[in-house]
Amino acid sequence: MRKFLVILDDSRECLNAMRFAAMRAAGSGGGVAILSIIPPEEFSHWIGVGEVMREEARERIEAHFEVFAKWMRDRQGIDPELIIREGEAVPEILAHIKSDPEIGVLVLGAGTDKSGPGPLVSQMAKSSGSLPIPVTIVPGDLSKERLEAIT
Repeated sequence: MRKFLVILDDSRECLNAMRFAAMRAAGSGGGVAILSIIPPEEFSHWIGVGEVMREEARERIEAHFEVFAKWMRDRQGIDPELIIREGEAVPEILAHIKSDPEIGVLVLGAGTDKSGPGPLVSQMAKSSGSLPIPVTIVPGDLSKERLEAIT
């Protein structure tokens, strides 16, 4: 089964990327893999404190994931999988793509402010020529109705 890989983070544009991935997967008989990356600088404290912070970060990610997963199950009939990795975003995304041969498309949400599409979209665009899969960039300000029409 072909899976759409979407990145779960705290950005507003993440919502449209999630919607797009779920609607495309539902329409094409595919699946959705949701990847969340915990940056390493969050754990540069003492070992005990770092472990507590790591567990709290995982709990936040799982709670955030459940919101999207419930919508995907209820509205699109898709049961997404959650992957949590620790490290720098771009290397972890690339490593996951290489580790899962079912990943067929990377879906990213683009920011809408004047500073650009966001750091992740900018960084991944630089790597896009050597990726083994296509990248879909979903504008952050597309309406739900427009997304439904496109997918």
